[in-house]
Amino acid sequence: MTTPVIILSRPQLGENIGAAARAMKNFGLSELRLVAPRSGWPNEKANHMAVGAVDILERAKLFGDASSALADLQFVVATTARERGVTKPVLTPLEVVRQLRNAVAQGTRCGILFGSERAGLDNDEVSLATSVVTIPTTGFSSINLGQSVMLLCYEWFRFEDETPAVRIDHGPVAKKATREEMFQLFAHLEDELLKDGFLYPPSKETPMIRNLRALFNRADMTDQEVRTLRGVIVALAKGKYRKKPPEGA
Repeated sequence: MTTPVIILSRPQLGENIGAAARAMKNFGLSELRLVAPRSGWPNEKANHMAVGAVDILERAKLFGDASSALADLQFVVATTARERGVTKPVLTPLEVVRQLRNAVAQGTRCGILFGSERAGLDNDEVSLATSVVTIPTTGFSSINLGQSVMLLCYEWFRFEDETPAVRIDHGPVAKKATREEMFQLFAHLEDELLKDGFLYPPSKETPMIRNLRALFNRADMTDQEVRTLRGVIVALAKGKYRKKPPEGA
């Protein structure tokens, strides 16, 4: 699937161009266009800031004005924090990404237009766009150019991101316990609890066992954690590490 073009109009600092390329690479966008960058192009500071996204800078296309940069696009969103006196839909980042996703799915060529660090987009540039997106902020609405690009790129990526909302990092070596290992843990623990008389009275035995199994299942244990816990059960059952009470106690 194609992705929206990122257009930076009159960017002043090479560092911000590099930061924008880096954000694009982070979140799966690859086509960058530059309109009259103040410090010229190519720019060494942009390369330093881009780190692993220099390939995006190397493929970036240079234009003399916004009209030329947008000419082949069919749906363009202008980013601005200020009212411009132009009658256009003003969208939130989430809504603009929804519309961009739908447009791209239909084969529409799309772009997101960003203004310069000093003044943002002017009225003429905004008038070239299909709609406007504003990033909600508190009373202070000035956002760095690189940060603005990152926020919109992230929203694009997040729209179809399937990363679990919660995950447990077991480290590079540990493996999640298999069901068989968990079943063996349950059997081991339940057997010792039965011997110790913990699962009493008999009418409560089944609910208590189910509660214990649920507790360990929620823990999402590794194979090493299961082995450690089984060692603890053995030690407690045998009294292997139980300290003797002091004499005279």
